[in-house]
Amino acid sequence: MLSIVGFGVIAAIATLLILGRIAPVVGMTVIPTVGAFLAGFNAEEIGEFFESGLASVLNVAVMLVFAILFFGIMNDVRLFNPLINLMVRMSRGNVVGVAMVTVIIGVVCHLDGSGATSYLIAIPALLPLYRRLGMSPYLLMLLLSTSMAILNMLPWGGPVGRAAASTGHDPIELWQGLIPLQIVGVVMLLGMAALLGLRENRRIACAATARNPEPEVALTAARPAGSGGGTDTDGHGGAGDTPADGPGGTGDAAGTGDADAGDAVAGKPYRPWFNGLLVVTLLGVLVADVLPAGLVFMLGLSAALVVNYPKVSDQMERIRAHGGGALGTGAIIIAAGCFLGVLEESGMLRSLATDMIELLPDAVVPLLHLIVGVLGMPFELVLSTDAHYFALLPLVHDAATQLGVGSATVVYAVLIGNVIGTYISPFNASVWLGIGLAGVDMGKHIRYSFLPMWGFSIALLAVAVPLGIIAL
Repeated sequence: MLSIVGFGVIAAIATLLILGRIAPVVGMTVIPTVGAFLAGFNAEEIGEFFESGLASVLNVAVMLVFAILFFGIMNDVRLFNPLINLMVRMSRGNVVGVAMVTVIIGVVCHLDGSGATSYLIAIPALLPLYRRLGMSPYLLMLLLSTSMAILNMLPWGGPVGRAAASTGHDPIELWQGLIPLQIVGVVMLLGMAALLGLRENRRIACAATARNPEPEVALTAARPAGSGGGTDTDGHGGAGDTPADGPGGTGDAAGTGDADAGDAVAGKPYRPWFNGLLVVTLLGVLVADVLPAGLVFMLGLSAALVVNYPKVSDQMERIRAHGGGALGTGAIIIAAGCFLGVLEESGMLRSLATDMIELLPDAVVPLLHLIVGVLGMPFELVLSTDAHYFALLPLVHDAATQLGVGSATVVYAVLIGNVIGTYISPFNASVWLGIGLAGVDMGKHIRYSFLPMWGFSIALLAVAVPLGIIAL
């Protein structure tokens, strides 16, 4: 009975989230509660389940809320803009260099863990350059999305917080284990960007030759004369005909043009050294694990507000500006506490995992986390992030750990295999923002990016084994 109800709860939440028929907060609150009543538990017992689940996710929720607010302030004061503008200037005119710089810009922009913010900063800064060089905007989306996904393994990025909340781990401890993989992943992606840049260079040269067989004319056409990526010979440059000041083309609109423009509240970078030192100090304290992560971000946010916005009215305005995203994320994590509390404390998850072990071949169950990890990218096209971490992961975790597989190994395998696909998923609203800013098509983005990103995901999963992150 418990297995049937538990499966029904998980299937209902996953299906409704995939179809977009229910908000995560509603689904993870109402459906488990109804399921618990159907399983025969009374109101007092369900209240205890909720309190237990809430206690397990409260620290994660606090950390995510204040991390989002803190990095939102850092973006308001345009801390990272001078570095981004410098890298754009350094790479100008070199296709391979632009591809590699795109990776670095994606990494820097995504320090706040917000996909929407990262796209808003990076695409307006880079898209005009891609157009002038005739580079495909789909390559821009591929490299930005993959670099952002690597940084999405930060504890405030989303997947780590969700994985921690659904399995009872501490998000900072999970992230500390992932730091070497993030470093190696960025290096690997820079290599991949160089190869893709060389391929793109050849495509541009071939397109120029096809348009103008005369060598001297071809060379003229290949120069960055504003013709952009208008050629669509390989089906990847369809947005090139968009004017340079089209979607996202005006850098200042996203705060990436003139870094000195705007008033104090809009984010003039008048204290870059203080803000830079604050971010470095905060990250150092997190890595050293000397204070709870939630408290670290609360202190960091307080310092950022007081120094950058001395007026109380400005401080409250900045909190209100970013409060929507912070509250939304915190609410999802707290609702997940209800969902997980009911499934864990009622015994549904344990019963379902036991029955799964009995049904699956003995040789498969100990490898289930690795199989799910390898298939993480395809799953991203059919499962939302919430469904993946709050419905699939707990099931795989309980099934594998009952056979002696380490809890952290299961979490890392599922997370690493899935996280690279975060920004190719049609269920991710920020991806649609990036698609709009780049002026590209979602279907073509998936076709262009899916195989390179899946291959990179599997390679990252393989690298995690010798690094000792995943134990075989």
